[in-house]
Amino acid sequence: MQVPENILALIDKYQTGRATDEEKNILNEWYYSFSDSEINLISNENSHEGEIRERIKMRLLETTNRIEEPKVATNNRRWKLSAAAASILVLLSIGAYLILLPKSSTKDISKTNITKPAPKSDIAPGGNRATLTLSDGSTIILDSALNGTLSKQGNVKVEKLANGLLAYTLNGKQITENDEAFYNTISTPRGGQYNVTLSDGTEVWLNAASSIRFPVAFKGTERRVEVTGETYFEVTKNAAMPFKVKAALSEIEVLGTHFNINAYDDEATIKTTLLEGKVKVSVANQEARFLQPGQQAGVSRAGEIAVLNNADIEEVMAWKNGRFQFSSADLKSILRQISRWYDVDIEYKSNVNLHFTGQLTRNDSVSKVFEKLKLTGEVNFRIDNKKIIVSQ
Repeated sequence: MQVPENILALIDKYQTGRATDEEKNILNEWYYSFSDSEINLISNENSHEGEIRERIKMRLLETTNRIEEPKVATNNRRWKLSAAAASILVLLSIGAYLILLPKSSTKDISKTNITKPAPKSDIAPGGNRATLTLSDGSTIILDSALNGTLSKQGNVKVEKLANGLLAYTLNGKQITENDEAFYNTISTPRGGQYNVTLSDGTEVWLNAASSIRFPVAFKGTERRVEVTGETYFEVTKNAAMPFKVKAALSEIEVLGTHFNINAYDDEATIKTTLLEGKVKVSVANQEARFLQPGQQAGVSRAGEIAVLNNADIEEVMAWKNGRFQFSSADLKSILRQISRWYDVDIEYKSNVNLHFTGQLTRNDSVSKVFEKLKLTGEVNFRIDNKKIIVSQ
């Protein structure tokens, strides 16, 4: 099959890490427009196309070898390479792979043909959606707000900058740590995500149904924020002012580091996973635990702390990299993620006790996600407006 020149160019940009999100979406849509019988996309009959295929294979082989090593982060670049490698895997495999893990056997459906058309009633994936709640209780829809002035509260003006930073000025001057502390909250709905830069340069990514409460300017001897749901932090280093995150029962203290917090109310544990640096996880009446890169602290709803030494970093960070990724995960935990991202409710018509390993893109409509899960033959899904009905 002859591959269009523009697609070949995009594949090349994928490999060199230069593809934009829009270009990645174009490649993804082009790929999924073919049936499995047509999916031998890059033919060796064309030397240029064959060369690209071999280069992709080599990159995938390198990725596979690396993934088999302990998944401990040394710097942020490794996770970007991992995300790029996962995108290449999508171009080489037939759809996202899923493996059902029943009682005594493993079923690999990575090469199962998917030919069913999308239903008329379908649900699109989430996107960049968030609301800013100001200190006076007024709200601003950030995803639809243009760059520039968002609000004026007396002498205080709030501006949205191009890099996501929310700038605050008092009487025309930038607010400093000596000024009154104004607290704001950014929250994402189900079906939303958002990236914000705090006043100290710290970057925060919010998953669906999440929030962060923060001061306009950090003052005093510490930088303190509160979060709900799931958030990923890249904290600006400041040894004189430690960064502290309150997440349900736990408090995480850092000087400068990269870490992920999963604190959804409907999850059994509050998980803090460290990618880079060092953090301290504290709970009332419990001895504080210090984490090294690759470790994960789980805080139970009873307030007990347990540390996992070899956390699956790729699975933890999949949401930020545009994927769902599971490792022997039970179906109900998978559906909780899907429920948040697609803003749907889940209704069970029977007792479902299944486990899956695999990965799926978060860019697909919900019908495509469920068609792949249904290929196991063990579970059925039906879309009813904004509800997913599950049965076995």
